[in-house]
Amino acid sequence: MLHKNINDADIDETNRRRLSIAFGLERMGLIAVRAPILSCVILAILIVAAIFGIQRIKIDDSLSQLFRSDSKEFQQYEQVTKRFPSTEFDVLVVVEGKTLLARDNLEKLRDLVTDMQLVDGVRGLISLFSARQAPEPGRLPAALFPNELPEGDAYDKFIETVKANEIIRGKLLSEDGTLALVVLSLDPEIVGNNKLASTIGEIRKVMAEDLAGADLSRQLSGVPVMQLEIRNAVERDGLIYNIAGILAGCVIAILFFRKISFMVVAAFPPLLAILLSLGVLGWAGFSLNMFLNVMTPLIMVISFADSMQLTFAARDRLIAGEDKYTAFRNAVLVVGPACVLTHATAGISFIALQFSDSDLIRAFGEAGLVATVIALVAVLSLVPVFGVLLVRNEQAFAAKFQSGDLGVNALRRFCAFIAVRMVGRPGLFSLLALLLVGGLGVIYANLEPRYRLADQVPDKQQAVQASDRLDAKLTGANPIDVLIELPKGQTLYSPETLQTIADVHAMVEKQAGVGNVWSLETLRRWLAEKARTDDVATLKEYVDVIPEHLVRRFISADQAAVVVSGRVPDLDSSEILPVVQKLDKALDAVRQKHPGYEVAVTGLSAIAARNSADMISKLNHGLTIEFLLVAVFIGLAFRSVVVMLACILPGIFPVVLSGTLLWVMGEGLQFASVVALTVSFGLGLSATIHFLNRLRLESPPGASAAVAVERATVLVGPALILTTVVLACGLGVTVFSDLPSLRLFGWLSAFAMVAALVADLFILRPTAMWLIGMAERLRGNRKPKAAM
Repeated sequence: MLHKNINDADIDETNRRRLSIAFGLERMGLIAVRAPILSCVILAILIVAAIFGIQRIKIDDSLSQLFRSDSKEFQQYEQVTKRFPSTEFDVLVVVEGKTLLARDNLEKLRDLVTDMQLVDGVRGLISLFSARQAPEPGRLPAALFPNELPEGDAYDKFIETVKANEIIRGKLLSEDGTLALVVLSLDPEIVGNNKLASTIGEIRKVMAEDLAGADLSRQLSGVPVMQLEIRNAVERDGLIYNIAGILAGCVIAILFFRKISFMVVAAFPPLLAILLSLGVLGWAGFSLNMFLNVMTPLIMVISFADSMQLTFAARDRLIAGEDKYTAFRNAVLVVGPACVLTHATAGISFIALQFSDSDLIRAFGEAGLVATVIALVAVLSLVPVFGVLLVRNEQAFAAKFQSGDLGVNALRRFCAFIAVRMVGRPGLFSLLALLLVGGLGVIYANLEPRYRLADQVPDKQQAVQASDRLDAKLTGANPIDVLIELPKGQTLYSPETLQTIADVHAMVEKQAGVGNVWSLETLRRWLAEKARTDDVATLKEYVDVIPEHLVRRFISADQAAVVVSGRVPDLDSSEILPVVQKLDKALDAVRQKHPGYEVAVTGLSAIAARNSADMISKLNHGLTIEFLLVAVFIGLAFRSVVVMLACILPGIFPVVLSGTLLWVMGEGLQFASVVALTVSFGLGLSATIHFLNRLRLESPPGASAAVAVERATVLVGPALILTTVVLACGLGVTVFSDLPSLRLFGWLSAFAMVAALVADLFILRPTAMWLIGMAERLRGNRKPKAAM
């Protein structure tokens, strides 16, 4: 059969000396092997430097990082968070239970509110106990809750009064009286450093102690809690990815190579590439975030495929009788050009991310490009270095595996079985592939952009669950703000300004989907209803006695701007966007009525709703352009139109198949999925490039195209299958993440890698065979010869 007695050493020297598809860049791998001991010393120094670099990596846990850009909307949002430091530093305490307003439970809840004010880092809070009674003339209003709660029928009547209070009803206490919200305002310095964990931990401890014995659930949410959970998840995931990636690579390598030395040669260069890449990223000032956290498995993916190809090629030559120096040198010269090209296509994928409007995604693309270059140099240099240092007794090794190489031979028999059938009827299989990819492409084109804030937050922790309860009971946990900037000549308490605030407040209240609206107008209405006064002096007096941290929620320190704040549920951006657009349009009437006042809808929910769909669509369009650019690039590298056309269908297939799976699951296109598909497209072409490179070497003038395709398949197939398994495992470990976006990125990337292998075996072979035959017929030859 075809697979028998085929190995890498069978390649004719004339074919190997053809003009390199990497323009000779693969020869960088021969530099280190000339002085392997010195190379290892330099490597040790670089490892030490990388370890120090890794320690410099910080974690960016900001929820707004995905939308960070130079756009006017985001700059405006950042200014609002600086001038009105509230939502970015609010911890939301959600206490719920059917007996919440029972006398004993209410006493415990008040004790909790009192004790939480004493927690280090808490600068103030708002709760139902903040509510006041109707004010008496000339006196500040008394607290709604007396020091000693009434009993019996008096208590029941008091609770009805509490539930009807305009300040807290539907805002700090649910309409049915079963859920209470306590808003803790943290010191901004606490949120921005490592003290946040101890502060949140102390709050949890106080909750557990003060509510012990009460049949009440208690959960924390809010931006600081979400940031802490993201930080913890990123640190935990990084550890899992490193351990799982190392184990996957080592286990699979040792199973098939059956020698520790070859396991080290195949698996250690990718691991060292990870270490060196992370070190460089640390020294370069990159921060670890929801996307950069997958850099470890991505580096593993990029480098392990080529490491396995080089190791397999050298192993074949050792079995054929070459000494280790010659074997690894020839492996670099034969497989190295494809390695350079695979890293180049992966680099193009990362470069494509630079066209995103998101600073986060652009930073991910930059980091990926840096890691790709480092991985290429590490693999090409370290595989031959480790090979010449660790491989011993080449003659004994060759004798052992010439007589029995069960694992690899089994894979070669499978590859030969596939190849023979794929080249048998190339026209039919090519047509079926074209129809299949076209049909899947139509489904992929109908995918709609999707985004939810909760996808960035660990969904197995408290924050998302607490937010869901706020969505259900208090109209939502996510803020949406309307910024009002005063024109020159107007003051905060001028009649025109107060009327503008009142008109905006009314518009926000009327907007369907927005609730829990607060502003200076809330206090003004309360005074008008309870104190029977709309006197500006009284309003100013009440504002002056309110704690500073509460005033800054709605009035800037220079009193040149105010905010009307509401809440919306954490729904998909496609559902929030109409709410934002209708509100913005409704505010046009206010803008016309009060010229000079700048009125803008902002807040993270508004930014996400406006920008997410557009950003995802741009990324998707960039992926479409990438298809063409990469195909042209590969065609130019091989100097062949046949190669350019041959790589299109197998390159597109994993993307459209993965997109179809998302469509079936009702997921749509999210940031994580479109980035995963963009990167997976570049990485998935690794198998295509290695096959085409080997087909080129197996195609001397006059050779049969069918035989060349079959030989190339048998030679590169086993390594491609093994690397796909490792890559899928390396990416698949992200399913253990608490972050939904990372889980989606991981399993979708793993699925795309497997789909790329399927495309390589069942689409690329017949397509290449048919294109070669068509090219020969156009040249006037009757029998298809290899024309790569």
